[in-house]
Amino acid sequence: MNTPITLVLAALLTIGLVVDTFYFGTEHLIFLTKKFMDLIEWVAFWR
Repeated sequence: MNTPITLVLAALLTIGLVVDTFYFGTEHLIFLTKKFMDLIEWVAFWR
């Protein structure tokens, strides 16, 4: 993965989190964080 693609993905993720926080509050971030940690654990299992 090269630098421009990485920067675009990071910008999209940041914008998505800001929009989610602005419209729905911070309680969704806790849910998303828990699900993301489950995903990381699942991917690490298959590594």
